[in-house]
Amino acid sequence: MTIRPHRTESRARTKARHRPDLRPYATGALALGVALLAVQAFAQDGDETIIKAHGYSYFGNLDYPEDYAHFDFVNPDAPKGGELVLSATGTFDSLNPYSRKGRAGALTTLQYDQLFESVEDSVGQYYCILCESLEYPESRDWVIFNLRPEATFWDGTPVTAEDVVYSHRLFITQGLPSYAQAVGEMVTGAEALDEHRVKFTFNPELSKRSRIETVGSTPVFKKAWFEEDPENRRLDEPRMEVPPGSGPYRLDSYDVNRRIVYSRRDDYWGEDVPFNVGRNNYDTIRLEYFADQTASFEAFKAGEYTFKVETDPKQWASAYDFPKVQEGVIVTEEIPDGSPPNPTGFVFNLGKEQLQDKRVREAIALAFNFEWTNESLLFGLYSPRSSFVEGTHVEATDVPTGAELEFLQSLGDVVPEELLTEPVRVMHASDGDRLADRRNLRSASRLLSEAGWEVGDDGIRRNDAGETLSVNLLIPSNIQPSVEAMHETFVQNLQQIGVDATFERVDPSQYTLRRRDRDYDILYSTRYGAFLSTGGGLTQMYGSREAEFSLFNPAGLASPLVDEILEASFVADSQEETDVALTALDRALRHEFFVIPTGYIADHWVAYFDMYEHPEELPPYDLGYLSFWWVNPEKEAALKAAGHLD
Repeated sequence: MTIRPHRTESRARTKARHRPDLRPYATGALALGVALLAVQAFAQDGDETIIKAHGYSYFGNLDYPEDYAHFDFVNPDAPKGGELVLSATGTFDSLNPYSRKGRAGALTTLQYDQLFESVEDSVGQYYCILCESLEYPESRDWVIFNLRPEATFWDGTPVTAEDVVYSHRLFITQGLPSYAQAVGEMVTGAEALDEHRVKFTFNPELSKRSRIETVGSTPVFKKAWFEEDPENRRLDEPRMEVPPGSGPYRLDSYDVNRRIVYSRRDDYWGEDVPFNVGRNNYDTIRLEYFADQTASFEAFKAGEYTFKVETDPKQWASAYDFPKVQEGVIVTEEIPDGSPPNPTGFVFNLGKEQLQDKRVREAIALAFNFEWTNESLLFGLYSPRSSFVEGTHVEATDVPTGAELEFLQSLGDVVPEELLTEPVRVMHASDGDRLADRRNLRSASRLLSEAGWEVGDDGIRRNDAGETLSVNLLIPSNIQPSVEAMHETFVQNLQQIGVDATFERVDPSQYTLRRRDRDYDILYSTRYGAFLSTGGGLTQMYGSREAEFSLFNPAGLASPLVDEILEASFVADSQEETDVALTALDRALRHEFFVIPTGYIADHWVAYFDMYEHPEELPPYDLGYLSFWWVNPEKEAALKAAGHLD
């Protein structure tokens, strides 16, 4: 892992060519030979083989053995203490992150442990936290989790199998609809076998994928707390009261719309669990709230918070020359990000009639000039993106060949001929010297005319029914200034081709409500996720069944082609077959064209007061500042002595 100092002249498109090879992480080949030692197999109930392990991977590969002491990338001797102070923008009116209603405060999930959790240096590998082991048959028709007897909530009461069962049922009956529907069909039974053993039984007619991962990753709440006041303590309603958690941090205090403080438990039961060694190092984690990004940055310069992950290229390129940086009080770093970039972009609401014609969407996309935007607004720090898994071994390229072609052909008539014979869709190129690329705008105009939207005497496009081609882009008032400028210039180009385009700036609470209700035409969104493995989470983002109401599918994409590929990926028998299906999925998602890619940042940009430290070798899939960074007490004392910290 190379840590580079802040260099404003660097260009992300160059750095993108040096992204790490992700294949070893996706196939679990980091420690060949360990996999066979990671699990025990024994016979039970006749001839069925039962697997017992300290973690879970669909293909059985666990890079860390049963007796692992800690993960390779953590510092097991990291000192405990100090405070991490972060910023948030906007407002909050709830401390319940699991409800569609209200606007939840940040980081509330820190308080709740899961049975197991994924690890930051691999894909699809989960290691026990609340459980000490799990057992399951090769069919994966059921799983038994053996809980750690020492696990307790912060009120001192033990975490029991009944709490696990209750938490599962709570998410089924009161959780987000897309999750509740999918998991409710997947899980046919949940029972406490005794105080420390819980069994989940699965629908054998559905995919084996995501069964164990889903139930194992559910946060565990205290059953008795909810049952004391079931009317007011609901998972689907906003509230400021929080249930006792079994995690390393608990809510300390809050001041609505100003501050939230979490404190590390002195009696945290799981401190010595191998998964947690080297983690949870801060005494407190504090969130300071600000109205918008401008106020937030000024507060950072003033020392009102101490750690910032920067995502605004204008800020990163031009604003980090203030005295505290020049004096070395604040450190800036560019740290390579090994994760595939999030498929961020302008998302079309496919429920809007005027956007259901792909020609209209293609025309609108041609009005977005990435090259000009990058150079003029983003300081050239973004890299172009076309793929949903950019820079990975499952990125679709050119025309399908070999195993991918055979896979697509096996799906039958649901696959359009052009998907088999034409190169995969890539983002159009634009003239970076001028905002209005005349060639692209002429092509966009032709597409709109072909789609039946002709320009009238007033310069506005209408269809045969006299309806205006209007498009509204919705943004929150606390969005980064550079992103707002991106919207403004995009709208200017759309207006040049006769689209009645506007962008609307609303307060964060109203934005949250309208986003949930899909009250928008186009939304700048980070909701879609990249993928290096398959599972039920992909159906919540890209599947048809949940498309109408899933918060993770802001376009409302409902594609029989995508559904077929997802289903096929669920039954793949090997990592190689899975990779083929994921490559085809990338090709199909790009074919459906429901997101205009806006590029990505190849590195993590961080700025922090010079007291935070991190392991020399960081894992590829998480920056980890919340989890396995720490405060150097001597540096902290020096900053306080110099008056830079209270």
